[in-house]
Amino acid sequence: MGILNSIFGSKKAKKEEQQSFVNWIPLTSINQLEEIKKQSKNEAVAIFKHSTRCGISSMAIKRFVNSFDESMKDFKVYYLDLLSYRDLSNEVGYEFQVLHQSPQLLVIKNGIAVAHASHYSIAQIDLKSF
Repeated sequence: MGILNSIFGSKKAKKEEQQSFVNWIPLTSINQLEEIKKQSKNEAVAIFKHSTRCGISSMAIKRFVNSFDESMKDFKVYYLDLLSYRDLSNEVGYEFQVLHQSPQLLVIKNGIAVAHASHYSIAQIDLKSF
């Protein structure tokens, strides 16, 4: 098995490569939007809206995760599964005055969306600047 692991890689090596510094917080309730607004008074907070059935969304979330390094591990990112929480996704749009897109990243500071992007433009938002 040692030869096969060196050629194809072991499961252990793949798990080490997949380490993520993203501080994911599931967004599952409209009540959490008030929490986000309150938190954003002290620090920027992000909302990542993701469609689990969309190839572009899958690629965007992988790029997003890969853009995080250890220095960003305390940055709070709320994860919203669009397919499971469509009404909540709509409310995010209303609350922060951002037209719905999928995938989409919103950065909330002082209770408002100070940056947002969708699809491959998500990678262009420099979260470290917040």
